[in-house]
Amino acid sequence: MPTIALVDDDRNILTSVSIALEAEGYRIETYTDGASALDGFKTNPPDLAILDIKMPRMDGMELLRRLRQKTDMPVIFLTSKDEEIDELFGLKMGADDFIKKPFSQRLLVERVKAVLRRAGAKDGVVTREVDSAKVLERGNLRMDPERHTCTWKGEPVTLTVTEFLILQALAQRPGVVKSRNALMDAAYDDQVYVDDRTIDSHIKRLRKKFKSVDESFEMIETLYGVGYRFKE
Repeated sequence: MPTIALVDDDRNILTSVSIALEAEGYRIETYTDGASALDGFKTNPPDLAILDIKMPRMDGMELLRRLRQKTDMPVIFLTSKDEEIDELFGLKMGADDFIKKPFSQRLLVERVKAVLRRAGAKDGVVTREVDSAKVLERGNLRMDPERHTCTWKGEPVTLTVTEFLILQALAQRPGVVKSRNALMDAAYDDQVYVDDRTIDSHIKRLRKKFKSVDESFEMIETLYGVGYRFKE
């Protein structure tokens, strides 16, 4: 079964969440701050990390920043209701999902299952049918779902699972407009609710990543009030 890392300075949350996830068969590793988690991940990398934002020594945002320099490991943030700015910032940095405190254990378990399904966890979870499709090539874009690799003009572009699924949905049908709802359906489990700003944040991050490889990249078009499309 997949290994899940819990990183939170609240030991009550570590205990309750560990019990809930272990009951589902997951293997759990716990850390009380970002610095110890970063060290632990070097020798025992998890399949998914659940991070609190506010922690001593190294907060969740800094931990995510450092992780994204080396890995596209799925990350779920735990956040308080008044941390909307942090949530948007976290999405731009590459977080896969957010859960607001206080939360139900059932909700957390379902979110974890959804993210692992999208990531193709190490326990052999079958990903969505679209993920198992053959290599997708659209001009200078090449996407390999099975290897989770993406290149533009031969240069690698590192994408999170969510970013990959959104781009894949757009590139599969160039010129066809995809609404935000359609992109949500492509990238998120049916039981997971996200709002329009979440998709917008992912699109902005996608553009930024491709522009870092090619400043002239303008393949993702915005149709205001409608959605997005990949240029033909």
